[in-house]
Amino acid sequence: MTGSWKIYVLAIVSFLVGTSEYIISGVLDKIADSLGITITAAGQLITIFSLVYAIMTPVLMALTAKVERRKLLVYSLGVFAVANLLSFALPGYIPFVIARILMAMGAGMVVVTALGIAAKIAPPGKQASSIATVVMGFTASLIIGVPLGRVVAAAFGWKSVFGLIALLGILSMFVLHKAIPKTTGDAPVPLLQQFALLKKPKVALGLAITFFWLGGYSVAYTYLSPYLLNVSGLNEQWISSALFAFGIASLIGSKFGGFSTDRWGVPLTLIGGMLLHIIALIVLTFTDAGVSVMLVFAVLVIWSLAAWSSGPTQQYNLVQLEPNSSGVMLGLNQSMMQLSMAAGAGIGGIAIERISLSSIAWIGAAGVLIAAVVSLVLFQSNKQESTDHAALDA
Repeated sequence: MTGSWKIYVLAIVSFLVGTSEYIISGVLDKIADSLGITITAAGQLITIFSLVYAIMTPVLMALTAKVERRKLLVYSLGVFAVANLLSFALPGYIPFVIARILMAMGAGMVVVTALGIAAKIAPPGKQASSIATVVMGFTASLIIGVPLGRVVAAAFGWKSVFGLIALLGILSMFVLHKAIPKTTGDAPVPLLQQFALLKKPKVALGLAITFFWLGGYSVAYTYLSPYLLNVSGLNEQWISSALFAFGIASLIGSKFGGFSTDRWGVPLTLIGGMLLHIIALIVLTFTDAGVSVMLVFAVLVIWSLAAWSSGPTQQYNLVQLEPNSSGVMLGLNQSMMQLSMAAGAGIGGIAIERISLSSIAWIGAAGVLIAAVVSLVLFQSNKQESTDHAALDA
């Protein structure tokens, strides 16, 4: 098995993790009806998952720093699979929340370890593209997990999706053990030393980009299904197709982000993607399925392409900021991504209750705009630093 195929195996595992996280957004209204809770309360299931993921991932990665990476990946996937099995088997809201907490702990370790392995086994000069491929697996869950999850939920109940993920997770454990070579981790870094990186202005700015970019995205995406039904005016028959189109675009956007970063660099790819992201969210507020269903689809595709082109670019950007602490930076970024998604889901829920469902697109666009401004500040700082170093060398 060649190196590139091993990267795709990691992407498949990343896909399972993404499906378990994103599926909630795709069947939010069905979960609310099934459990007898509000749409906003159902949205907070994403907040709970994201907070546990964000807080526990760096702790667990620090505790397991000496564990060989392939073994850690297989064990973490085992925890994740068991949690999905519990989500499928146990009845009621509280057991589901507990299973989601366990699922988040396993998921965080799986993704960070997979990204770290991908960066280490990638061919020279292909690190960004390899990271993009693993991220692509995560975003591919939007293509299959979310739209098909909605179809499966209608036929067999939303819990059945988690049973399927559990079975695929167990199968993947055996595949990983055979396909992935043994890989050593970075030198163990104590938690306090990890968080000390946050004191560096460049690192703080870099992670702020993640927070506002993905937070803005999450404000709108968390409530996408009810938004499309009640604001854009799509009927139930169109929802799965809309989610499918969104997912296809996310896959292409993620891969393009890695290609563009390797070809044209981080600043152009990141800033360009964010500006298109902002425009798409604003235009979405003016689209109406009563006028044109295809226009709604087109805006969703552009939004998804733009949003997910930033994923691998931002991960590579952070690795470049601290190349000697790549594992730590990827771990911190994963935590920041989840914190931003938790914040986005929470802010979106508040906006729906206090303003309107349609307001989430505007609030999301504002978050991404802040991320674009922070990006400009960081790139200008890097440029000035390079100029200063060149002057000293001269």
